[in-house]
Amino acid sequence: MKKQYIHYLRYLLPALLIAGIFISAPAQNKKKRKKIASVIQTGKSYIGTPYKWGGMSKSGIDCSGLIYNSYKTIGVKLPRTAKEQSKVGNKKGWEGIREGDLVYFKFKEKGKKRWYHSGMISHVSKGKILFIHASSSRGVVESNLMSDYYKKNVKNFRRVIK
Repeated sequence: MKKQYIHYLRYLLPALLIAGIFISAPAQNKKKRKKIASVIQTGKSYIGTPYKWGGMSKSGIDCSGLIYNSYKTIGVKLPRTAKEQSKVGNKKGWEGIREGDLVYFKFKEKGKKRWYHSGMISHVSKGKILFIHASSSRGVVESNLMSDYYKKNVKNFRRVIK
């Protein structure tokens, strides 16, 4: 009898461990989804805020300030500049992006210096990707990442909510 019990226990214990992982996964995913929703909601709360280089408030904000403030609400501390922010988190490709991921751009005009720009992915669906950012000409807006202007200047995507 004891030998038979040990035989069943050998199979039961790994099965229980695996079941425990799957049972706790939805809670973890729900927590992650809540963080993503909070970050996007914070970013969207700035829509209409005018652009101000170096700005960090609703009276004026720049692109990296918007990202910095949005992620700060969930306890994620990022560097202050878009260039430095673009080095944080896990790099993602076009096929792997999701809401809450960060997008970084590198622009260059002929004969002028390069500059970095950052935004946050706010919506992903088949053929449509929107992102929130602080545009120097329009203030904080939600734009279509698939437009030629933005699409051709994407430097990378980063995921900081794990």
